[in-house]
Amino acid sequence: MISDKPFFDPEDGIMEWTAEAEAAKDRIDKYIKSRLGEEFSRSQIQLWIENGDILVNGASIKANYKIAEGDVITLTVPEAEPVEIVPEDIPLDVYYEDSDVIVVNKARGMVVHPAPGHSSGTLVNALMFHCKDLSGINGELRPGIVHRIDKDTSGLLMAAKNDKAHASLAAQLKEHSVTRKYYALVHGNVSHDQGTVDAPIGRDPQDRKMFTVIERNSKEAITHFQVTERFGDYTLLELKLETGRTHQIRVHMKFIGHPLVGDPLYGRSKGIKMSGQALHAAVLGFVHPSSGEYLEFSAPIPEDMEDLLHSLRNR
Repeated sequence: MISDKPFFDPEDGIMEWTAEAEAAKDRIDKYIKSRLGEEFSRSQIQLWIENGDILVNGASIKANYKIAEGDVITLTVPEAEPVEIVPEDIPLDVYYEDSDVIVVNKARGMVVHPAPGHSSGTLVNALMFHCKDLSGINGELRPGIVHRIDKDTSGLLMAAKNDKAHASLAAQLKEHSVTRKYYALVHGNVSHDQGTVDAPIGRDPQDRKMFTVIERNSKEAITHFQVTERFGDYTLLELKLETGRTHQIRVHMKFIGHPLVGDPLYGRSKGIKMSGQALHAAVLGFVHPSSGEYLEFSAPIPEDMEDLLHSLRNR
C-alpha cells in the first residue's frame, strides 16, 4: 500500500515519503511543507531543493516539480552549521538581578536572540558578557531566554541564570500567571473603554513571515485592553497578555481594526511615522524561582514614544 507517512532514519538524518494518489500534481515544495509543519519555512525547503538535499526517485528536481502517485521523495537534512555566540560589551538597562534571574529593559531596535546569519548585537550577546552564567535549556542560540519581545518593541524582559530558574519561569508563563502589561498607541478611536480579544493566532497562509487570526493550525490567544487616553484619531491602550503568542498584540489590534502606529508588518502606511511599532512592555511580574516572593517591575514609556504622545496632546 502506498503511504505518504514518512520513513525517518535518525542516524543519517533522512526522511522519506511515498506519495499517495491524493498528492498527485502538488508542487514538491508545498507537499514537503505540509508534511514538516511550522518548524521549516517554504523558502528553507526551496533552498534544500536547490542544493540537492531533496530528491524524487533518486533524482534532483526543481521547486515547481509536480508530484506523481508513487513518487519516492527523500529529504536528507543537512547538518546545522555551528554558530558561535560571542559575548559583547553592550550596555544593558538592568532593573533587577540576582543569582537566579535578571530583568532588563530592552531598547527598541535590539534583537533578543541570535539567528543564523545574525549572530551579534543581540540581547543574548549582551547578557553573555554581563552575566557569565545563563540557563542552557534553550540551547546555544538562546541561553537564558524564557520569553521574548519583538525587535522594535521596547520594555521589560526576564532571563534565567540557571536551569532550575528557567523551568520555574517557563512554567509560570505556561500557566499564564506572569503579569505582562503593555502600552500601545493604535490608529483610530477605540469605541469601548475596555475589552478582551479572544481570537486564535497562527501563521498567515499567504505570507509565512506574518501571523493572523485563523482557526486552522492556530493557538489560543487572549489579550485584554483598556483605554488610557484618546487623541481623536489615535488611542493609547494598556494591554494585558493572558497568552504569549508571537506578534499577539500586533495581530489582535489589526484584527479589531486598530493596528499599532509604526507597525511595519501589520500597520498602516498613512499617518504618524515611527521607527518600529509604538509598543512598550511596561510591567513584568513573576514569582521568584527560589524565594517564592512575587516581584513586579515597571519601566516608563521610552522617550521617542513619549515625545509622540506629547505632540498628540498638544495638537
